[in-house]
Amino acid sequence: MSAIKTAPAKNAVPSGGCSASACGSAAAPEDMSPEVWAKVKDHPCYSEEAHHYFARMHVAVAPACNIQCNYCNRKYDCANESRPGVVSERLTPEQGARKVLAVAASVPQLSVLGIAGPGDALYDWKKTKATFDAVVKDLPDIKLCISTNGLALPDHVDEIVAMNIDHVTITINMIDPEIGAKIYPWIFFQHKRYEGVEAARILHERQMLGLDMLVARGVLVKVNSVLIPGINDEHLIEVNREVKKRGAFLHNVMPLISDAAHGTHFGLTGQRGPTPEELKKVQDACEGGAKLMRHCRQCRADAVGMLGEDRGQEFTLDKLPETIAIDQSKRDAWRAQIEAKRELAAFARMAVKPAPAAKPGHVLTVAVASKGDGVINQHFGHAKEFLIYRADGAGVKFLGARKIGDQYCQGGLGEDSSLAGIIALLGDVDVLLCAKIGGCPKGELKAAGIEPSDAYAHEFIEPSIAALYAKRAADAPADA
Repeated sequence: MSAIKTAPAKNAVPSGGCSASACGSAAAPEDMSPEVWAKVKDHPCYSEEAHHYFARMHVAVAPACNIQCNYCNRKYDCANESRPGVVSERLTPEQGARKVLAVAASVPQLSVLGIAGPGDALYDWKKTKATFDAVVKDLPDIKLCISTNGLALPDHVDEIVAMNIDHVTITINMIDPEIGAKIYPWIFFQHKRYEGVEAARILHERQMLGLDMLVARGVLVKVNSVLIPGINDEHLIEVNREVKKRGAFLHNVMPLISDAAHGTHFGLTGQRGPTPEELKKVQDACEGGAKLMRHCRQCRADAVGMLGEDRGQEFTLDKLPETIAIDQSKRDAWRAQIEAKRELAAFARMAVKPAPAAKPGHVLTVAVASKGDGVINQHFGHAKEFLIYRADGAGVKFLGARKIGDQYCQGGLGEDSSLAGIIALLGDVDVLLCAKIGGCPKGELKAAGIEPSDAYAHEFIEPSIAALYAKRAADAPADA
């Protein structure tokens, strides 16, 4: 490995900032213990708030897998597809650790290292463990995270706990083996290949056992479920109830990505993914069960950066420096700045009083263009995704992110075809908030019934939406 230099840590708190212990943002929410909050507050996948501030990365060191999913086709040299199981480079543990340190040196907001394949992190455990062992020597403040299908999970719980890996994601798409047989053609377990319902039954039993073991040891578990229309869409409500009963921390119901070009079984046989409305319907039906994660971006197995962005091509092996210097004081200073931003956002939220509904049952759906920090700070034409929120008399709630197929501004010009796609994407949205928007798209959006506004540019998202909703309520006719 190239030489690694670690600068001594310093207590760097910017003027006007605050220490973690003094900041209001460091306090746990009312429904969460301080111990759990300490684990999730800086994890962009386990905390919706944290994903505005912190970056994650995956390293592709675990290519082997012990099951076959009908929605998966692992690609090891692909830079063009954005979905789980796809990577540009397969790495050795040494290469993976070197890449992590290079990213940490350039991206001080990096808080999480995850291994999500492109196969299974626990089936390829030796490579996963070797990578983690190499990284924590030089980057002790990084959080370690594993994603797994769960088949090999019970065999590694003791090692997971011993290595202080306190975040594990299990992909659980069914609790009924009859449904599972439609998703998994085969598994490889204890040196034998199983197929059909028997394979799904074994996988289900191992997933539940692994989940129970992790929860009993205090490890936070996020459950990922792929929504497959006509196969497990209604069934995922039962999955949600079951994983809540067993103590899962989060449940992430995400859409099937299905395209014949991906070469998956579902793609080649014409199985479609859900519409945004279908996805929202299932997510809403799960409310009251396990707490839902709605900010997932279905990252590649070598993703780098904030959720919603992928800087992986900046850190391919041929671009890594020979000497990597980790400046811990820079990382500490960045975290102090983030805490200061979170404190300001918390005060802004506290200053907004709940507004009465403009009329009974009135709901305002708002799309936001944001580059991060929980602020409305992106030009409409530069947005690659929109954050969707719902406001009503009870407050403001995040619903999820919607990716844009093509940005509106390309090469400095607005594209009419892209605008049509964006308008279709935002068909159920009432208001779009952004930092700036040109006259042409503003007019087209208004004509489609979507009100674009830059009046809240560079303000915090949730307080701005709450203020907008309150204004609508105040301006509503008395008989509304």
